[in-house]
Amino acid sequence: MTSTATDATTPTSTGRELITARHLINGEWLGEADTERMNPARPGELAALSPSGTAADVDAAITAAAAAQPGWAALPAPSRGAILITAGNLLIERQSAIAEDLVREEGKTLAEAKGEVKRASDVLRFFGSLGWAATGEVLPSGLPDTTVTTRREPLGVVGLITPWNFPIAIPAWKSAPALISGNAVVIKPAELTPLSATHLARALQDAGLPAGVFNVVHGKGRVVGDALARDPRIAGLSFTGSTNVGLGLQEILNARRARVQLEMGGKNGVLVLDDADARQAAKVVAAGAFGLTGQACTATSRVYVTPGIRAAFLDALTEEAAAYTPGDGMDADGPDAVRMGAVVSSQQFAQNTAAVRSAVERGATLLAGSGILDETHDGDADRPLHFPAAVLTDLPFDDDAVTEEIFGPVVAVLEVADYEAGLAAINDSRYGLTAGICTDSLKLATDFAARAQAGVVKVNRPTAGLDLNVPFGGVKDSSTNTFREQGKSALDFFTWGKTVYTGV
Repeated sequence: MTSTATDATTPTSTGRELITARHLINGEWLGEADTERMNPARPGELAALSPSGTAADVDAAITAAAAAQPGWAALPAPSRGAILITAGNLLIERQSAIAEDLVREEGKTLAEAKGEVKRASDVLRFFGSLGWAATGEVLPSGLPDTTVTTRREPLGVVGLITPWNFPIAIPAWKSAPALISGNAVVIKPAELTPLSATHLARALQDAGLPAGVFNVVHGKGRVVGDALARDPRIAGLSFTGSTNVGLGLQEILNARRARVQLEMGGKNGVLVLDDADARQAAKVVAAGAFGLTGQACTATSRVYVTPGIRAAFLDALTEEAAAYTPGDGMDADGPDAVRMGAVVSSQQFAQNTAAVRSAVERGATLLAGSGILDETHDGDADRPLHFPAAVLTDLPFDDDAVTEEIFGPVVAVLEVADYEAGLAAINDSRYGLTAGICTDSLKLATDFAARAQAGVVKVNRPTAGLDLNVPFGGVKDSSTNTFREQGKSALDFFTWGKTVYTGV
């Protein structure tokens, strides 16, 4: 089924040239692709092929990275940055093809996929530009004839484990600060989305990145991810994924005092107050809850509304939900373009379905997405994984649909007496990634920003969506709450500080 060529392609039944993902180790594309990834929107269509990595593959990748890292770190930072900028430009040149592969393997809409490729390109170019930025300080000393300076040194070899929901953007925003800092990288992409990471790796390679500086090993987390975490040559590991997996990795890394960065789950809440515009608030919540098929750790999944706006808000949100009709993400043209793509996998589809059905069985009212209750609404190999936007209400605050992460286009709406009760409800969660408020009151918005227990606070804006030049991260079980991702602060995780005293 696969070719042994370095840049192999395999014709699909639709005539599309399928890129076969392979490991990238020391500049060479290796491994026989034995794992099929099917298009979640088109039953029976093969989206990608990838190899099943082993601990030996991880060892080879780390060995290559360890050998290449000193030379990469010795290269002047502006020269490292130039390679990242060139890679970012290549992603834009290839945007359409990359986005189409992303749609086929992940399921999101073509517009969302193109935006994600653009984001990855911008991230590479942003961090590339930091090759010209100062990384240390000159400070006064209390000693005579002494100058004090600080330096930032690379960790060495770092491991990255990335998820399927942003399969090129997250690898880019982890890799770029690691590379500009002088580290070598070994990345394990998500099994469901091997092509997106392959496109990133090809852009870096074509931009002139030296062999061994960026290595990719595909495969199962319990094999590849575990081997990465346990190898003593991995000086730091950055992970985005589920809380349970992240906390397990933290134990492994902490046991050998290696640096670890975790961005994990979220159950993000929005508070809608009586002084908000009901229709505008519904648009804000819908964009956060149903955009990207709800498959974002920053997605809105619980909403607290005060009594005066509850009825109008629910009517408006139900209307908004109906506009997010799921479909094939490649159907992107004209006024009837799909606004919400397919669910990524049958497992995720079943999880979404079970969450809604069990909530209704416990007494919840389903205002949007009633088709989920039909017996025919089950994900299987013969049907596209199209899940409608769902709005649940009449739930107790401690219901699983309100407290547990679903990771789909499902939002629960609950009533609170007033602002203080709503703020307390927002903070009553094991997670603390993003939180939002819809209000016309500057005073309450300012108070909410100060008191909300979340790493990112949005005022009259969807909880999902982030600027690349600002810090990102959560608190509680959403993060290690140590080093932030994105922006200049992302460099902190991948470097360590050194203070130098120089006497004359």
